[in-house]
Amino acid sequence: MIMAKRLWAKLLADYSGQVIMRAAEKTVKDSTYLPNVHEVLMRCDIADVHGLPSTHAAYMEACRAPSPKREFSWTHPAIYYAGRASDWFFLANEPEAVAFPVFKRNYELLLQRIQQGEEIELELPKALPEHSSVPLPRKEQQQRLHALQDLLKD
Repeated sequence: MIMAKRLWAKLLADYSGQVIMRAAEKTVKDSTYLPNVHEVLMRCDIADVHGLPSTHAAYMEACRAPSPKREFSWTHPAIYYAGRASDWFFLANEPEAVAFPVFKRNYELLLQRIQQGEEIELELPKALPEHSSVPLPRKEQQQRLHALQDLLKD
């Protein structure tokens, strides 16, 4: 019994406790018998444990999202970052057979980070400054331009 527990602990060490519990609960609900370690590991690797869409559903969401991409209401920020890493232009202009493997790799890398407990959130856009700068009067702009030209002549 002790060896079995050590084996389970060793095999599940890459996942957070929360991920293991969700995977175990889903496995128990979906099967007649108690799960073995292989079934729990398979469930830990599934994106929907975290409430994320499947890889293909995430790809379709990334391809269909309108611009500006950052302002779109994403199902999860990981989809935005996978699309950005894959290059939006590439996703829009290449056939699925070419673009999907690239997106899939980027999305799965993000899923691994999430499974290890990392929180992924969209960056907040920079705020506008409190005071907007007023352009210099035309005469002063010309004076500064002439001063720069004189510096370059030397």
